[in-house]
Amino acid sequence: MEEKPQHGSLGGLVAGVREEYESGRTKELEWRKAQLGGLIRMITEEEDAIFDALHDDLGKHRVESFRDEVDVPLISFPCNARVVPEPIGVVLIFSCWNLPIGLALEPLSGAIAAGNAVVLKPSEFAPSTAAFLAANIPKYLDANAVKVVQGGAEVGEELMEHRWDKVLFTGNARVGRIIMTKAAKHLTPVALELGSKCPCIVDCLDSKRECQVAVNRIIGAKWSTCAGQACVAIDYILVEEQFAPFLIELLKSTLKRFFTEPEYMARILNEKHFHRLTNLLEDDQVKSSIVHGGNADPKTLWIEPTIVLNPPLDSDIMMEEIFGPLLPIITVKKTEDCIAFLKSKPKPLAIYAFTNNEKLKQRIVAETSSGSVLFNDAIVQYGLDSVPFGGIGESGFGQYHGKYTFELFSHRKAVVRRSLLVEFMFRYPPWDEYKMGMLRRVFRFDYVSLVLALLAFWLLGIRR
Repeated sequence: MEEKPQHGSLGGLVAGVREEYESGRTKELEWRKAQLGGLIRMITEEEDAIFDALHDDLGKHRVESFRDEVDVPLISFPCNARVVPEPIGVVLIFSCWNLPIGLALEPLSGAIAAGNAVVLKPSEFAPSTAAFLAANIPKYLDANAVKVVQGGAEVGEELMEHRWDKVLFTGNARVGRIIMTKAAKHLTPVALELGSKCPCIVDCLDSKRECQVAVNRIIGAKWSTCAGQACVAIDYILVEEQFAPFLIELLKSTLKRFFTEPEYMARILNEKHFHRLTNLLEDDQVKSSIVHGGNADPKTLWIEPTIVLNPPLDSDIMMEEIFGPLLPIITVKKTEDCIAFLKSKPKPLAIYAFTNNEKLKQRIVAETSSGSVLFNDAIVQYGLDSVPFGGIGESGFGQYHGKYTFELFSHRKAVVRRSLLVEFMFRYPPWDEYKMGMLRRVFRFDYVSLVLALLAFWLLGIRR
């Protein structure tokens, strides 16, 4: 008999299974088919051993074991089944400060559409927006079933002491962990929309015009979206060494044309975040890598669009989510090397790639994992209601936008209806081999044998 793994070896066991997954084998169709075929063979070839084990553990008769442990869908024939969405109940929504209207109203609309009562807690870091929502939502919505609660972290903590039917939190991973910990007290399901370091691959494009369009969109997704203070903003660029100088010069010239006035780019949220960002540039190796920008004004909380070329990969600017107007550019020998680089990092909320290489696109989709993938643009996937938005792994879980918001705040209830006209008595004891045979026919879906057996069963007057 195989020895059970000891506690000390479980770490190695988990690491080994993860290594197998990372090899990519489990994604292959043939592997999946082979494993499912193995399960079927095990059930078929080891049937007696299964019956013996169930009898030892539970005292179950072999016919009952066959009925319950092997899927026999036809014993419910005829029936009608459908899925009915129902509201989850009373939900709590924590919205964020960087898109304080959109990140409040988007989930609120879906929660209401699903039929829930809602409490909305806007971010205290956008106090004017929070005050606007608190003043106006009661005017336009049912003030008894839809509430807005203002306040800081202490209000959020107090809210989480109560029982909710679902919680949606948009923010950083540190607070997300606190939300999950408090939700566990009441076994409250949680959806987390967190940040990450969203990478952008820039391939060698076919023309100067295509390069300019790509740069326009990169700037729009980095500096023209709340100064990079967005969870889906580009965090860093991956590009081939030979193409990097041209890309940097094009970025610099376009930035000068786009941002002719400081007010054309949003300011940093507050002093705390301002100092966090400027401190990322204080590392000597990072500071020496600045190829554009670097200036900052603490009085106006404005930081110049800044480009950093090849900062150390273990520096804070490459380890932490930037959430600001600083853009590291990391060079690789070949664009294909980006795949291995991304696989070595936590799963991001989004991966962007500017490329015309269809094979590279296929590899990004097949070999990397992220909340979303967008080719030849950035951030615009957030505005598409036809696709779900959400993270994976450390970038969060739970998807919403459009119909997916409705689904996020709904319970899909199975409703099954059966008639009392037809009754198959072979479902019930006393057990014998005849009933086992009937169940086997149902399992094998042998129509001819099943119909003949049912007819015989009926003619016998349903005596068993």
